[in-house]
Amino acid sequence: MDRGGYDFSRMLIDYDDGTSVAVCSIHCAAVDLANNIDKSPKSIRVGDFMTKELIDAEKAVWIIGGSKPGVMSKRGKWAFAKKDDAESFMNSNGGVLADFEAVMKAAYEDMYGDTKMIRDKRKAKKMQHTIQEYKH
Repeated sequence: MDRGGYDFSRMLIDYDDGTSVAVCSIHCAAVDLANNIDKSPKSIRVGDFMTKELIDAEKAVWIIGGSKPGVMSKRGKWAFAKKDDAESFMNSNGGVLADFEAVMKAAYEDMYGDTKMIRDKRKAKKMQHTIQEYKH
């Protein structure tokens, strides 16, 4: 996934063993955290939706849901450094205020449906590509 194109949702996890991982979304961060259960995160940062700057994910003001689809997820999960920015987003797009704990819980709750959605989209794209090759 192109993290530059998703600077508003990207995440960077630094683990206590000196390794780090950069991902495009909270969905992919949740996958990585689950796959690396024996590592402890030293810091988890996320792109501020408004400024695109990396901020502390645990201190961010989050919005869950609303009309804007998420990155790698049907249900959006957006981080903001400022509560005013989060509330402005919520007034325009809906959703509810949340903390990092609630967002991670939502990411894991959505995991099966989101993974299935991603798999189905990739399968359809591959089939479309195969059809286009066949026509030529």
